[in-house]
Amino acid sequence: MPINESADIEVQKPGLATSIQDIGRQGFYHVGIPPSGSLDQFASQAANLLVGNSADAAVLECTLLGPQLLFRSSAIVAVTGAEMMPKVDGIAQTCNTAFSVKAGSVLSFDFVKSGARSYLAVSGGFDVPVVLGSRSTYTLGSIGGLHGRRLQKADTLNIGLGSARRLEGTHLPIEFIDSHGSENELRVLTGLYHHRLSEESARSFFEDTWLVSAEADRTGYRFKGGRQLVFKERKQPFGAGADPSNIVDACYPIGSIQIPAGREPIALHRDAVSGGGYATIGTVISADMDLIGQMQPNHKTHFVAVSMEEALVARKKYTNRLAMLHAHFTER
Repeated sequence: MPINESADIEVQKPGLATSIQDIGRQGFYHVGIPPSGSLDQFASQAANLLVGNSADAAVLECTLLGPQLLFRSSAIVAVTGAEMMPKVDGIAQTCNTAFSVKAGSVLSFDFVKSGARSYLAVSGGFDVPVVLGSRSTYTLGSIGGLHGRRLQKADTLNIGLGSARRLEGTHLPIEFIDSHGSENELRVLTGLYHHRLSEESARSFFEDTWLVSAEADRTGYRFKGGRQLVFKERKQPFGAGADPSNIVDACYPIGSIQIPAGREPIALHRDAVSGGGYATIGTVISADMDLIGQMQPNHKTHFVAVSMEEALVARKKYTNRLAMLHAHFTER
């Protein structure tokens, strides 16, 4: 495919798994289309606010290895999320701060130092079609983003109409910058099928240290290293599979934890299917879903059981912090 010379940005190197995302598409999960959107919603919205966009503008989600982009038009950009230093023509820039990229310059990224996903916002947002109310890429369904897939070499991108305000140098206050360690706790509300675990496995799931597997992406994060989990024996009902971890098909909320054959837990994320035949023993609370998206393979994880009341308090704390972030930029 020939390169579009009139486009604002040319992809010279696509990075490992770079895709266009926004806050996601809502209202279609019941027909099998997940919300997609940025795995770290807070960082994604912060990047947009730094460059004068609405919080739901399209950004680039850059996973572990960032892209290399040739800017044919000047732009104001910001990078948030994982510590993955941006560089303009080889000169280091500051994360969590808006900076300019002049026409003809190349934006690239250093190796990731902490976290897993950086978010690149441009003033005006990335101009791709809205599909079912969102610009987010859902690769399994080949919808949204740029041609429904991750970025590839020689792709071109256009930028929408940006803010007229002076944005260069705008920075994110330190209280809105998350640190990303290599050992994390994920709070879990036990689910409909937790009772199907043996008593020992119900304890060991929360006692053991788990490691993020190499199989960790936008669909779900697999964890390894803990003791095998055993389900209570039962006569499987009609329509369920032969393994005790199988059930008659049921719905999966985002964050739900399934354990195929009892071997390795999988926490479903924003590109996950909406249902299936595995027992879900619990759900990672919504306030911790951003954290999952910033975990690298081999990071240590401890699952912590919480009550519904504790989960609601955590959600309120998260939404209040997000509201404070928006208020900070509204007041400027």
